[in-house]
Amino acid sequence: MDLGTLYARTVEGWAERVNAVPPERWDDPTPCRDWTVRDLVNHVCGEDRWTAPLVEGRTIEEVGDRLEGDLLGDDPISSALAAAADATRAVAHGLPEDRPVHLSYGDEQLGEYVHQLAADHLIHGWDLAVATGGDPRLDPALVAEVSRWFAEREELYRSVGAVGPRAAASHGDPQSELIAGAGRDPGWGPNHAALTRFSRAFGDRDVDAIMALMTEDCVFEATGPAPDGVRHEGAPAVRAAWTQLFDDTRDATFAEEEAFVCGDRGVLRWRFAWTDEQGAPGHVRGVDVLRLRDGKVAEKLSYVKG
Repeated sequence: MDLGTLYARTVEGWAERVNAVPPERWDDPTPCRDWTVRDLVNHVCGEDRWTAPLVEGRTIEEVGDRLEGDLLGDDPISSALAAAADATRAVAHGLPEDRPVHLSYGDEQLGEYVHQLAADHLIHGWDLAVATGGDPRLDPALVAEVSRWFAEREELYRSVGAVGPRAAASHGDPQSELIAGAGRDPGWGPNHAALTRFSRAFGDRDVDAIMALMTEDCVFEATGPAPDGVRHEGAPAVRAAWTQLFDDTRDATFAEEEAFVCGDRGVLRWRFAWTDEQGAPGHVRGVDVLRLRDGKVAEKLSYVKG
């Protein structure tokens, strides 16, 4: 497959998934853990908006900061599709020359830059599909082409932090291997999204949002008193426990340190901080061992250090 065809087809696949985003899904989590669906689409839209000036030979300094921030506006689908179309035209026009482009790390041949863009559109297309309930299957021919290119660059990308640690591939098929190599869990699904929302709700101290993400028969096992903690069973009892925790704790803040999901089990490592009556800060670090069911938390067993 020639490079122009590879790029055009990966962008087309991305555009199809953008066009299918339901209106209510823009704030949903994605496999890119710090990004919502809107953040993800805005990121790729930014790449597409940068493509034309870079292909034309302009430098990052010449472009300046005009492509920073929110590029989607009030009509994110139209904005993203327009950027993708402009980028496709620019690449088709510029590829025959294969002249250098000026990237953040230095000058690069256009062919290598277009390979980078094709890989990003393909993998982020998968991110967007699984985040919004779309079809996560990628074109096998595109997977094969991107995988051949990425195999020689994976460790370099990982060493500079461009991709996360390689995940365990769920089936060992080419698509799973590519997704895993790009630092994603090939099995990412509703339980992963639920844990991200759950962690976010705790960070917001939003009891209603927390309980909306727990089953009616949920169980919460608190960290104290030692040695076994207190077990709260059922949504009303668990709600009362969260309400008391936030009401009785001054300046309570919850911060996620790490999260992991495998099947219906999850692990969430966190830091909980507060100030005492004299204004002195305190904190504990702990971990939740979770059981998930149908995209909600059914069981939360909490443990702390010390």
